[in-house]
Amino acid sequence: MLPRKMLASSSSTKTLLVPTPRLRTGLFNKITPPPGATKDILRKCATSQGVRSFSTPVGLDARVQVDLVVVGSVAVSEKGWRIGKGEGYADLEYAMMVSMGAVSPETPVVTIVHDCQVVDIPEALLEDHDLTVDYILTPTRVIATGCERPKPAGIIWSKISCEMMEKIPVLRSLRSREKQAGKDVSLQDEPRDLDASRLQTAPLRALRGPQALPLATQREDVPADTVYVGNLPRDAQVSELKTALRARGAAPLRLSWQGPQRRAFLHYPDAASAQQAVSCLQDLRLGANSLRVALARQQRPSDLVDTRPGEPHPNRRPAVADL
Repeated sequence: MLPRKMLASSSSTKTLLVPTPRLRTGLFNKITPPPGATKDILRKCATSQGVRSFSTPVGLDARVQVDLVVVGSVAVSEKGWRIGKGEGYADLEYAMMVSMGAVSPETPVVTIVHDCQVVDIPEALLEDHDLTVDYILTPTRVIATGCERPKPAGIIWSKISCEMMEKIPVLRSLRSREKQAGKDVSLQDEPRDLDASRLQTAPLRALRGPQALPLATQREDVPADTVYVGNLPRDAQVSELKTALRARGAAPLRLSWQGPQRRAFLHYPDAASAQQAVSCLQDLRLGANSLRVALARQQRPSDLVDTRPGEPHPNRRPAVADL
C-alpha cells in the first residue's frame, strides 16, 4: 500500500490524491476508479499498481483544496512531533502543498501508526521545516495532539540542494514562480555573499558541494557552538545519527546533514554546550565506523567544505525534512 494518502477513501465518494514516488514526475496523482468499481478494485486503486493504472497527474495550476492530509511516521509523540524515514519527503510534500495553496494552517494532519511507535521525542530535534501532526491513530487509540507548533509555511529554499532541484522537476517550477514573486529562493549550496577575491581563490567544488556552514577557509569564521561529525558510513541515515545522539544525551538544537560527504554538523545553544557534547560523543560509533567528533572550528578547512574533486559520492539525496 502507498505510505501517504491525501484525503479519504474513494469508497466514501472522497477524492484521493497521492504523491508521486519521490516526486520524480510531479506532486500529485488523482485516483480515478473505474465506474462501478467494487471494494476489491478500490483497494487495488490505492496500491502502487493502481496509481499507474487508475490515476492522472495533477498540475501546479490545478486549484486543488486538500481537506485532510495523512502522512506516514516512523515515530510520533503525543505532542504531535513526528520522525519519518530521514529523507524529508513528507515535509517537502506538505511545504509544496502550502506553496500551491492546497493546504492551510487549519488543514488537519493525521498519522497512522502502531501503539509502539508513539514515543517521547525531544523538541530539540525539530526544525522549522518539520511537519507536525494533529491526530494520531493507533489500533487502540485516537490521540488529539493539540499541537501548537507552527507547521511549515512553505518551501525553505535554503534547505534545498542543487542535486534535489535536478531530481525533482516540480521544485524547479515552484522555485521559478516564487522567484518571480520576489521571494528569496537561494539554495543550500549556492554561493552567496562572496567577494571577488574569495571567488578567485575558492576551490570550484567548494562552491558546488552541499555545505552546512558559510563558505570559509578560516577556522575562526566557524561558530564556536558547532560540532563536526565525520567518517559517517556511506549508507548512514540521519535518523540513525539522531538516535545515537539522544542515547548519549547530546541532542543538538539543529542538525545539518551532509550524507554524501559523510559528515554532519551539530548546532548547540552556546560554545560550552558544544564542548560538553564533544566530550559526551567521544568513541561514538555508527555501524562499523568510529566517528570523528570535534569542534568544527578545530577542523581543517577541507573538512568544512568539499575540496575533493575526484571523490565519488554515494547516490543519496541530502535529508531536508526529518533531519
